[in-house]
Amino acid sequence: MERKYFFFDIDGTLAAGEMRNQFIPESTKRALEELRAAGHFVAIATGRSYAMAVDHMRDMGFSNMVSDGGNGLTIDGKLIGIKPMDYEKCVALIEECERKGFIWAFSPENSKRRLAPDNRFHEFTRDVYMETEVVPGLNPRDYKEIYKIYIACFPPEEEKLKTLGELPWCRFFKEFLFVEPADKSVGIKAMVDRLGGDYKDVVVFGDEKNDISMFRKEWTSIAMGNAIEELKRLADYVTDDCDKDGIYNACRHFGWI
Repeated sequence: MERKYFFFDIDGTLAAGEMRNQFIPESTKRALEELRAAGHFVAIATGRSYAMAVDHMRDMGFSNMVSDGGNGLTIDGKLIGIKPMDYEKCVALIEECERKGFIWAFSPENSKRRLAPDNRFHEFTRDVYMETEVVPGLNPRDYKEIYKIYIACFPPEEEKLKTLGELPWCRFFKEFLFVEPADKSVGIKAMVDRLGGDYKDVVVFGDEKNDISMFRKEWTSIAMGNAIEELKRLADYVTDDCDKDGIYNACRHFGWI
């Protein structure tokens, strides 16, 4: 069998359960072991930053990862690099937030912290996803790079921000949205190019809106049974739910294991 290049989203695909109580189903662990034993390449494809995902990568037994929504590459446990977001567009968005009274924060580096000019972001969101460090008088132009922006507001208040349309963004929580890279296919292609592979041998698994970018015609796209309907319509195959042997059953269906 030709070597395949597998890329798995984390939440709702590899990992089942709520954020604080996630677990990897035993059948998924078995599928990954059998894929590796068969000589296939396996990697994570996540929107999370490298800093926020690297421990998950290691805990799940992976050494390859597309992180930062397609902008970061890790191969054989080594971080190859991370591309920041468009600097001027990010600054323009933060400045518009400031003018219009939106609460904001941003990450100027790949780390587990974000910076905010005051306590309002934490007070509004009560978010514990990552540390929020208050820097009085915070000015984005004092930093050379911007990797993510966080805007605290309830939907559809973000529609008032004109510059938001110039950048990729998504909302996982009602209290705030993430402005972050959102094309996992860019990182997948870069990874496969580095490895000398062929796009036709790529297989992706996903379940949510931020996985739409990696469901492309060049390769095989598999939606979990618990995936959103929009993703299922784009999929080449819809498997069972994440916690009902979805990954294992799909790999068996196609004869990869």
